[in-house]
Amino acid sequence: MNSIEVVNLTKKFGDFISVNNISFSVKEGEIFGFLGANGAGKTTTIKMMNGILVPTSGDAIVAGYSVMKDPNKVKLNIGYMSQRFSLYNDLSVAENIEFFGGVYGMDGKLFEDRKKWVLKISNLEQQEKLLTKSLPGGIKQRLALGTAVIHKPKIVFLDEPTSGVDPISRRSFWDLINDLSNEGITVLVTTHYLEEAEYCNNIILMDAGNIIAEGSSTELKKNYIKRKIFEIESSQTIKLFEFLKKLDFVANISIFGNNLHVSFFDENANSQSISKLLENSTLSINNVTEIIPTLEDVFIHLLEKKNDK
Repeated sequence: MNSIEVVNLTKKFGDFISVNNISFSVKEGEIFGFLGANGAGKTTTIKMMNGILVPTSGDAIVAGYSVMKDPNKVKLNIGYMSQRFSLYNDLSVAENIEFFGGVYGMDGKLFEDRKKWVLKISNLEQQEKLLTKSLPGGIKQRLALGTAVIHKPKIVFLDEPTSGVDPISRRSFWDLINDLSNEGITVLVTTHYLEEAEYCNNIILMDAGNIIAEGSSTELKKNYIKRKIFEIESSQTIKLFEFLKKLDFVANISIFGNNLHVSFFDENANSQSISKLLENSTLSINNVTEIIPTLEDVFIHLLEKKNDK
């Protein structure tokens, strides 16, 4: 059963098309990754599915309700955590929890039980009088998620939830997301950290308002990366990039930090043959290793393919 059905959803701002006629579905209880660079149209899509922005055309059925016809009913059946954590910094932890509980009409024992749960997952038990602005980023992040799902919604939207948070807190946060999914809550998460998408059941890659690929992490790598990828470490990354770019037998080449990811037309290429080839370049080569493709490799491959058209 699907929690979300998006059909030909489009958003224009004047002549600018932010989201271009996209369609997809999200199954109940799955973690669905919505990926792309900043400006790809992810947040605009999320806001349309939340009933915050009115689509220019198309529709989305979210938790059984149309965002065009029943946006207020959509809002009551979802949770939403924005890029800025959705919290009020000048309120205490308890006041934030009480505010969001009140927004969803919660009171009595139900509210008290959920308040205890929010404090527990946020590691803030016995600390509810603290001002929210004093909290470390990872703790504030968990508190924001807790307040977003305090009413036990069917679906929760997380828009760049780990932006600006340290890696350890990010991994801990994803454990919490998995717990929500195991409880049957559908989680749709946008991120530009492509390594985080490995935690998602299904993924959409978006660029310039368009969906350019869809599938699980394994499916995307299998369907779009057909050649072996080698990581080349060098102290002369840019010079090596320029050197390899001129060679006819290099299929794809991308810069990853201080390293290069390279694929070759020759299916028999291996680390030894590539190292021997590069001996003639007079450039400093530290290491050549065949690697497992990442989602970032897929994304860059798709963008390069698009730009070559």
